[in-house]
Amino acid sequence: MDIELRSDTFTKPTLEMLEAMFTAKVGDDVFEEDETTISLENKTAKLFGYEAGLFCMSGTMANQIAIKCHTQPSDEVICDALSHIYLYEGGGMASNSLVSTQLLNGDRGRITASQIEDVIKQDNVHYPISKLVSLENTVNKGGGCFYDINEIKKIKTSCTANKMALHLDGARLFNALVETQENPKDYGQQFDSISVCLSKGLGTPMGSVLLGTKDFIKQARRVRKRLGGGWRQSGYLAAAGIFALDNNIQRLKEDHQRAKELATIFATLPEVINILPVDTNIVIFELDHQFLATDFVAKLNSHGIKTSPFGKHKIRLVTHLDFGDVELEACKEIISKMK
Repeated sequence: MDIELRSDTFTKPTLEMLEAMFTAKVGDDVFEEDETTISLENKTAKLFGYEAGLFCMSGTMANQIAIKCHTQPSDEVICDALSHIYLYEGGGMASNSLVSTQLLNGDRGRITASQIEDVIKQDNVHYPISKLVSLENTVNKGGGCFYDINEIKKIKTSCTANKMALHLDGARLFNALVETQENPKDYGQQFDSISVCLSKGLGTPMGSVLLGTKDFIKQARRVRKRLGGGWRQSGYLAAAGIFALDNNIQRLKEDHQRAKELATIFATLPEVINILPVDTNIVIFELDHQFLATDFVAKLNSHGIKTSPFGKHKIRLVTHLDFGDVELEACKEIISKMK
C-alpha cells in the first residue's frame, strides 16, 4: 500500500461528496448564474462575516487577485520570508501586480505588529509605498503553526493607522480554527480579505474562496476574468465545497492527532535530529546533515511512504482525510523496521 504524506492536496472526494457534486444545480458562473457557486460564495462569506465571496481555482489565484486589488504598481507588500505568496506562487506578486516586497523573519513564519511597524516606509520619493500586509495561517513552512488572534488584532490596528490593507492567506485556516476554537467571524473582523482553501484538509478536488466587501469582490471578479479564471459550470466543484464546509471541518482534529503520532514515530529514526513542534497537520523534521532529504525521501518511497523534501536536509509530512488509522499503523510498522 502506498501511504500518501506529501500533501493534503492529494485527497480524493468521498462517495458522499461525489453525490453532492453529481446532483448540483449549475449555470454559467461568468454570467453569475451558477446557483451552487453563488451558494458556496455566500455561505463562506457569511461564515466569516463578510459581505461577499468569489470562488477561485486555487489559493494561489485567490491570493494573487487580492494582492492586485489591494495595490498599485510600485507599492510594497510586507510579509514573512517563509510566506507562500513569496516562495510558492511563481513570482506572481512581481509579474501580476508589479509590487515590491518587504520580507520579515518572524517566529516560524509569524510576524508581529512591532516588526511591521519597523519597516513601514516613510513618505519619501525614494521608497515604495507600504500598502499591504499579508499573513499566512497556518504557516506551511513553519510546520503548520498558527497565529494568536491577539497579535493579529495588533497588526490590524497598525495597518489601519498606517493606511495599509491586511490580507490573510488562509490556506489551512480551518486547521487553526479547530485548535483555537475561535469564531471565524473574529478573523473576518480583522482582515480586509481572506483566501480560504477548500482543497486541502477539507478534501475537495480544487478551489478557494476569496472573501471581502461587495466592492472588493466586484473588483476581484474583474481581475479573475483577466487572469483567465472565469468558470462556467463551476457548481459541480462548488457543491464539493459546500459539502466540505458542512462535514469536514471538525474532523481536522483527527489529522492533527495523527500528525503528532507520526512525529513520535519518525523521531525514533537515528537519521532524524530535530522535529518542529506539531501544532496542526504538518510534520517537518530535520536530518543529520550527512543525509540529503532527496535521498531519504527516495528511501521512504521505496518502503511505500511518500513524503516531500523541504530543504536540503528537511522533510515534510502532511496528514489528511485519506490518511487514517490503517495508514498510521502501517507507518509504525515500516519505520520500526528501518531503525
